[in-house]
Amino acid sequence: MKKSITRRFTLLALLAAPCLLLAEDTGFQPLFNGKDLSGWTNPYDWGKAEVVGDEIHLTADKKFFLVTEKEYSDFIFEGEVHLPEGKANSGFMFRCHVEPNKVYGYQAEVDGSDRRWSGGLYDEGRNQWLWPSQKGRTKVEAALAHEAESQAWFKKPEVRDALKRNGWNTYRITCKGDSIKIEVNGVVTTEYTDDTDAKGHLGIQHHGEKGQTYKFRNLRIKEL
Repeated sequence: MKKSITRRFTLLALLAAPCLLLAEDTGFQPLFNGKDLSGWTNPYDWGKAEVVGDEIHLTADKKFFLVTEKEYSDFIFEGEVHLPEGKANSGFMFRCHVEPNKVYGYQAEVDGSDRRWSGGLYDEGRNQWLWPSQKGRTKVEAALAHEAESQAWFKKPEVRDALKRNGWNTYRITCKGDSIKIEVNGVVTTEYTDDTDAKGHLGIQHHGEKGQTYKFRNLRIKEL
């Protein structure tokens, strides 16, 4: 009798699992329509963004960001990125600020180097590294207080190896109030508290390597 009940429970759990995943997945809105760059803008005098199939490709000789026209506050922001071969670095901007030829604010790091800090939290154009923090590369006292802890965190195998260097990678960024969480391919890489920005634009980055193409797809958001 107990075995029968156990089997029945297991079967019901398996049948319910897709429903639970579907419920969690609802409420997302696409940020890219797969046809053109409606809703996005390049605030720089350089850099090229084009639609190739269901992807956005960025090419440039200098660093630039393609950003959303709309600002967002509390949300779950998801997107996939594919780094080019060779020297490469990118990022997903969020709650960021936009001026002519300038974008600054929070960035979820996409690190193609052997350092492997993908999923770290960088404050572009302002306070630099927040997580992992780094002496000489951080201007915030609170970040420096977590220096040893954050450096040790990024030495964990699951965090170091979260990014697939030569494939597509899914980033998930959750912002609610002053809480920031970054996940790379399902691995939590950053959980940080900071109240510098409560609202801003979203963006994707070309790091400036000449001749390189950075690819993005499946960009979407769920406002909380």
